[in-house]
Amino acid sequence: MIEAVSCGGVVIFRGKILLLYKNYKNKYEGWVLPKGTVEPGEEYKETALREVFEETGARAVIIKYIGKSEYSFSVPEDTVEKEVHWYLMMAESYYSRPQKEEFFVDSGFYKYHEAYHLLKFTNEKQILEQAYNEYLELKKRNLWGNRKYY
Repeated sequence: MIEAVSCGGVVIFRGKILLLYKNYKNKYEGWVLPKGTVEPGEEYKETALREVFEETGARAVIIKYIGKSEYSFSVPEDTVEKEVHWYLMMAESYYSRPQKEEFFVDSGFYKYHEAYHLLKFTNEKQILEQAYNEYLELKKRNLWGNRKYY
């Protein structure tokens, strides 16, 4: 068994969520949240911000830790047990551009109900739901976008 740790973000700007569309040789295809592997010596928060920027070009700030998802998948030589740590983030703008080297062919900001239905993986839908509820709570308390909050 191979253990792997990644970090990612639910990135929101003006109520819309940033998603990426991946198409790898037509085998792996679908909408996902930005995330990636922790590099040696890197803090989880650093990984999440770096991966969001690398995969989408979006500049964002972390609002808070949302939680983690866990899943496993098979590779030819073994089974990978993956743990992904997620952060609620606020983007600086609607700007995004998909990272072609990672087989992302599209990116954009979507309304919550659109994003929820577009996402390919159930665990990412659950994280989106948690993050969006947190966002709504912060907005209700006038804390969203208040730099003093983070």
